[in-house]
Amino acid sequence: MLKKQTIIGSILCLIASMSWGAMFPVAHVALQQIDPFYFSFIRYFVVAIILTIMLWMKEGRAAFRMEGKGKALLFFGTMAFTVYNMGVFLGQQLMGDAGTIAASIMEVMMPMISIMVVWLTTRKAPNKFTLVSVVIALAGALLVITNGKLAFFVMAGQHLFPLLLIFTGVVGWVIYSMGGTHFKEWSILRYSTLTCLLGSAVSFVVVSAASISGVLPVPTLHTIFSIKYEMAFMILLPGLAALLCWNQGIKLLSPVNGILFINFVPITTFVIMAFQGYQISMYEFYGTLLIIFALLRNNLQQRKAERSVRIESARTVQATSPTRAKEERIKAASS
Repeated sequence: MLKKQTIIGSILCLIASMSWGAMFPVAHVALQQIDPFYFSFIRYFVVAIILTIMLWMKEGRAAFRMEGKGKALLFFGTMAFTVYNMGVFLGQQLMGDAGTIAASIMEVMMPMISIMVVWLTTRKAPNKFTLVSVVIALAGALLVITNGKLAFFVMAGQHLFPLLLIFTGVVGWVIYSMGGTHFKEWSILRYSTLTCLLGSAVSFVVVSAASISGVLPVPTLHTIFSIKYEMAFMILLPGLAALLCWNQGIKLLSPVNGILFINFVPITTFVIMAFQGYQISMYEFYGTLLIIFALLRNNLQQRKAERSVRIESARTVQATSPTRAKEERIKAASS
């Protein structure tokens, strides 16, 4: 049973990771026709409708009750379906081909970013081993983003804003992922649906306000139909399937095991971009390897620490068992 659970969880996490890896090259094509804001809104508006139907059929009307958690759901939904999508895709569009790789690399940096978020929110510094892993990952990301060119720093002003947008978006998704721990009693489908609905509502307000003020033109039907295949892919795989597969896969495998599959994101991105004709440099290749090494290194340390805790706990139970047995015998004799 445990082996079957591991296999299913692994397949689900692999589907999610490869879908996210393919997302950025596909989005690169679509973003040449439509702006990132409406692209993000339309994508998850459709996903929200599909999730709503699924939740209604599976759990009924009662599943749509907020139970006093409306503000938290709105916050986490905004982080994932507004901040993440609009930030990442706008940054990707502004950077061009380099943005596709930068967005993919930021995705695989999520475990390291989550460490920093926990550090800032709890004010509890991670151990030195973890900090070294973070530094290695950052060095790898810097290699990829700069492509080994010092000219990047000379033109930092042009790159800084798009990178900041992508980074902000990824932090939004990290916060959303961490928010799921506050809804452990809810099904994955329920949490995903309600946050997606509320996040899409916020995105609608954003694009509506921008269009009314004349900043953002409303895309025509011709524009939307010109990216129908890319949009269909973005809705069904990275949007719907990846969201549910990842959450369920992490639940079956545990975060420590499931997070390793995030390494398939940049690998998938590079493979697809190579087919599209993009020449991957050695800096991008070795930078990605550095990030993967840092993630594996930190993961192995986490496993070692968890194993030590389990062994220590087992020893404590074993040591206290004879004492407890003696106390029970004395208590039984006195009664």
